[in-house]
This record gives sequence, structure tokens and C-alpha cells, in this order.
Amino acid sequence: MSPAAAPQPLDGAGAKYRTYEDDRNAPSQETLYTTSNGVPMPHPYETQRVGTNGPLLLQDFHLIDLLSHFDRERIPERVVHAKGSGAHGVFTCTKPLDDLCLADLFSKEGKQCPLTVRFSTVGGESGSHDLARDPRGFSVKFRTEEGNWDMVANNTPVFFLRDPAKFPHFIHTQKRSPSTHLTHADDSTAFWDYLSQNPESVHQVLILMGDRGIPYGYRFMHGYSGHTLKLVNKAGEWVYAQFHMKSDQGTKFVTQEDSANYSPDFSQKDLWEAIEKGDCPSWTCSFQTMTSKEAEELWEKQRINVFDLTHVWPQKQFPLREVGKFTLSENAVNYFAEIEQVAFNPSHMIPGIEPSSDPVLQSRLFSYPDAHRHRVGVNYQQLPVNSTRTSYRTANFQRDGNMAFFNQGARPNYLSSIEPISFRERTVDLDKVHGQFTSEAVTFLSEIRPEDFQAPRALYERVFDEDAKQRLVNNMSGHMANCKDQEILKRQIAIFREVSEDLASRMEKATGIKGYDGISNLRFNGTHNGMAAKEGLRTANGMKAKVGSSIASNNGAPEYGMHKPGSRAEAGTNGARVNGSNGVTNGH
Repeated sequence: MSPAAAPQPLDGAGAKYRTYEDDRNAPSQETLYTTSNGVPMPHPYETQRVGTNGPLLLQDFHLIDLLSHFDRERIPERVVHAKGSGAHGVFTCTKPLDDLCLADLFSKEGKQCPLTVRFSTVGGESGSHDLARDPRGFSVKFRTEEGNWDMVANNTPVFFLRDPAKFPHFIHTQKRSPSTHLTHADDSTAFWDYLSQNPESVHQVLILMGDRGIPYGYRFMHGYSGHTLKLVNKAGEWVYAQFHMKSDQGTKFVTQEDSANYSPDFSQKDLWEAIEKGDCPSWTCSFQTMTSKEAEELWEKQRINVFDLTHVWPQKQFPLREVGKFTLSENAVNYFAEIEQVAFNPSHMIPGIEPSSDPVLQSRLFSYPDAHRHRVGVNYQQLPVNSTRTSYRTANFQRDGNMAFFNQGARPNYLSSIEPISFRERTVDLDKVHGQFTSEAVTFLSEIRPEDFQAPRALYERVFDEDAKQRLVNNMSGHMANCKDQEILKRQIAIFREVSEDLASRMEKATGIKGYDGISNLRFNGTHNGMAAKEGLRTANGMKAKVGSSIASNNGAPEYGMHKPGSRAEAGTNGARVNGSNGVTNGH
């Protein structure tokens, strides 16, 4: 092994501090082998020992340092979204949204910002198959001139739940059994047990078990915020909004039978190779918007709840309004530094974008940064891939903690009058945007009602063609074959019967199991049953409700008169509502 050419010396400021970009872009030929503290070493394989055949020496820092770091190379994998891929790119505003949103990102045509996207499966481990039947995570970090905006989305417009405390329980059913250590690929009992006790999940179940359950890699799928946000304009007026990212490549899927023929890392390979050869994928970004009055009317007249993660906004009533496009054009140079350590947080919002009172979104505002502080460290936002790209030098009073790379020098760590920092004037009146709530504290758990089956029924009867219906039945019945309890499947078929008698009958034929005649005579452990034939079956888990009740008449939706003045009078969808203009049925 001949020695490499002499490394190039660092020039100027680089001689004092090596930068992230210098390290990221330097070729191996321009580096010198050293210990972690920068001491050059003649060979990486040499060790110190007592004689040529004696024990090793503890003083051999090179070896001890090498092994100690190797023992700590892995950070905890994400509890959800552990297996993922990503890339970098640019967002460009194509149609300004300044009438609805004061965010600089949407202020004028041609406005751009760099971004990083991470796609992922949800339930699997970091070594799981890319083409598992699973929802896909779709997270985007927009590095705007006003700070980072993280859109933490999925490839489905809904999810399995709308009560935030259910999330850990549901995810546990997607993981390995605590007893057998098997996943639901071999034992689906826990998976179907949860679903059969929480009927509001059925909309997502039909999407998951349908064609969209295994997208053809990451380039051929859409992204949806799922949650309702608020957009605020310069006048302080606000509207509710949902964010959509539509693949310009179209959508493609892989059948259950064909999925085994693909590489376990197919989605990673497909994304990487497409970008490397210049076939850069892109997505068109749009908003659905509605006023507070429309949100109240949507509940009162159609029983669609804008705060419910299992409901969708009908696109015929609330058409998409394009705002921009992003293209992924740069692969990560170092996967761990740029994709594994990237951390998305739904509470990272910029002026003009605010959260709604969607309870699952509200819980995620806390849960995501809490997970990052545990998994990566309290200073995770100092990592280059997570840091901002603002023109101003940021300052706050957060100090110290593990790996504090930028600890704000000698500047005071409190609000000082001796050495004051600068402030920007308020641009959003939060009292006006979020001030409509006046109430006592309540205990709340959602209730299953007939309206919860409207959207899944439309999906099954009006969107799925005959071939898609048959694939859905085959996928579900095949997965149910690993369920060890027929009672669970009888309940699940009863839930399907509330969606469509045709679906329930097909499932009975495919499984050989006769389901119950709907859910009116069932009690659920996870949700109240507003369709129960007997009052004793209504409350979840057999609760008697003698002292208080967690059942609410509005099921958590915005009722008439809930909102104070402050919401915009019209939703800004380029004029009057366009009925049926985009041909999309019920938000699907």
C-alpha cells in the first residue's frame, strides 16, 4: 500500500476552523489519516501490544478510540418512519398566495428556497423492505428566509385515528409481538384486533389495503398534510387549509404478489438513480382552503369535521389552488449526516402558517421535537441539515446541552439591557387567530357515527373499479389469514358492512367467515359507538359514565357560532367556488 499524495493545506480561515461544507465536499485524496483529535497516524490497522505475541496496551489511544466510537455509531432509530430515503432540491412559487398567507415563501412568482425531503415507510424497522404494505411518510423541510417550515406529511390524506392517545397503541400493533417477536406479516392478530375495535380507521384501511398501499417507490406518490392548518394574511384574516403535494410523475403501484420480486431497497435505489441520471422528480404544491363559516357549515350540513384526521375535504367543494412546485435534484453525499439525522417537526411553522385545533396535530406539535431531543440530542437543530438559512444571525437564550456547536459566544444568556439583541415586530395577531376558545376543561373521546363511513363508501363504490375492488379483497383476506382469532374478523367484517354490503359479502366469501350484521350490537374498547342499538353498548370499554362522560354532541367538530369574527369572509380559491371542475371525487 503506497502512501497517498500529500493533502492540500487549508487556506485562510479554514486553517483555524474546518467547515461542514469543506468536510462534505473534500475528496479522500486531499485528506490525511489521523486520530479523532487530529494526530496523524502511519496506518489504521496497527496496534500496540506487549511484544509480538502479548496482550494489547490500554495506552493505545488509536485502537481504543476506534473501537469506542464504533460501539456508538448508531443512534436510536425512529420509533416510526425508521426506514427512509431522501434528497435535496428547490421549491419555486408559481402562483402567489399573498391574498391568503403572509409567508414570504408564497409572496411572489419565482420565489425560491432550498429544501430537503425524506420519504419513509411507517411501521417497519430500519432494515425492513421498501415495498412493505404500509403508509409512506413524506416530510419536507423548506428553508425559507423566515426560518424553517417543516411539512410533516404522509402519502395518504387520512390516518387510522383521530384521538391522539391512540397513537402509541396503534403503532405497537405495527411492531413485533412482545412475546413471539413476530411482525404482522406472520401474525396479524394484534393489527386486526386494533382496527376492529376502532372503526374510524376503516377509511385508511381501504387505502392501505388498496392499490396505494404499495407505491412504486417514492417518486410516484402524492403527499398530504392530512391535518388542517391555518393560513393568515397581512390583514390578520385567516382561513383553514390542507396542503397537497401531487407527483408530476403520476402515481404507480406494485401488487402484493409482485412486491416480493423487488429489491428490499428498491425505493432508495429508484430515487437515487433517477436523480443521478438527471431524471429529477418534482411535485406540484397546492392548498385547499375554507373559511371558518364554511367549516361550521360543512359539519352541520354534511357532517365532515375539519379537525378529524379520518375525514377528507371534498375537492369539488374545496378545489386545489396551486402555489408552487419543488424538484429534487441533489442526492445526499453522506446518508447519515443528511438523511438519518434530518429532523422534521410539525411545530416548525413560519409567519402566516398556524396550527388548527386538530387534536392529533396538537399532540404531534409536542411529540416530534421531543423524539428528536431524545434520539439526536437537545441541540439537533444545530446540525447542518437541520439548521436555518436565514440572512439574519439568529439568537436565543438556549445554551449548553450535549454537542453545543454554536453556543452564542460571550453574548448574555438572558434578556440583557446591557447588551440587547434585536427583535422583529409582530406580524401575526395570535389572539385573533387562536382566540375563539372559551370553555371549561373536558374529557373527550371520539364517537363512531354514520358520517364516518361516507368517505370510505365513496372511495369503495365510486373510485375503485372492479379490478381494484378485487385486489383490495385479496390483499385483506390474505393478510387476515394470519389472524388467530375469528371473533376479531367477524367484527372487522361488520365494520366493512357499514361501508358497503358488497365489500362485506366479498370479504365473507374470501375468508369463509360470516361477519356480524353491522356494528349496532357491538361495543368497542377504543371508541364510543354512536350507532349502538342499546345505550349500554354506546360507551367505550363498557364505561358506565356515572360520573361525567367523554362523549361530545359535536364529536369535536366546529359547530355554528364557535368562531369569533376574524376568519376571512371568503377562502380565496381564485374567485367563486368551482363545482366539479377538477373531477376529483370526495377528496380522493
